[in-house]
Amino acid sequence: MTPGPSLAHGLAWAGDGAAHLRGLMTRMGDEAFRAPSALPGWSRAHVLTHIARNADGMINLLTWARTGVPTPAYASVEQRNADIEAGAGRTPAEIRADVIESSDRLAQVVRAMPAQAWSARVRNVQGVEIAAVDIPWLRAREMWIHAVDLDVGASFADLPAPMLDALMADATRTVGAKPDCPSLRLRATDRDAAWVLGDGSGTEVSGRVAELAAWLMGRSAGKVLRTTEGTRPPALPRWL
Repeated sequence: MTPGPSLAHGLAWAGDGAAHLRGLMTRMGDEAFRAPSALPGWSRAHVLTHIARNADGMINLLTWARTGVPTPAYASVEQRNADIEAGAGRTPAEIRADVIESSDRLAQVVRAMPAQAWSARVRNVQGVEIAAVDIPWLRAREMWIHAVDLDVGASFADLPAPMLDALMADATRTVGAKPDCPSLRLRATDRDAAWVLGDGSGTEVSGRVAELAAWLMGRSAGKVLRTTEGTRPPALPRWL
């Protein structure tokens, strides 16, 4: 895995994302929890429960880094999915409390991390070896992207601009490395920035950075970007 942003940036963006998502959740009425999210098959209660269990998973990885004892984020994919499904059936008050308390537990573990432990190597959910210093970046992605998935008014335009740039670099690297990814050039229309998928020899897709990010991560919500030839861009493989 290519190293992510610096520890300072990852921590700051994760903290900002937690506050952003907490605000969205607090403003949601109880009836909104059972409504569908932007993720197929998941209600908003599923998304929020996933965010809470993700905090516990990140705590496990940081514990691994600190102690050297292998502690996977989740016991298994099946157990992770079962925990989310069961947790989504709780009351809104229970879910709100879980999201807040699990986020606070993670913050406490982060504060207690010895400096040398951030260089330790662990394995993420996909089984890829990463440095512990990248864990805050993974958490930041979860918070901001799933805030959009709640489908209560948040968008990729809410992300801090430097984080959006880092996310574009991350996503183009990941998607572009997949064997079924088309070769494309991506160009921002709201600032001087460009990225490539594959070798970049294909057609150009343009849009605002937030629109390009949403499209790359399969979260365009029906918005269709266009190539410079005025055609629909080719389908992309899944981001993760």
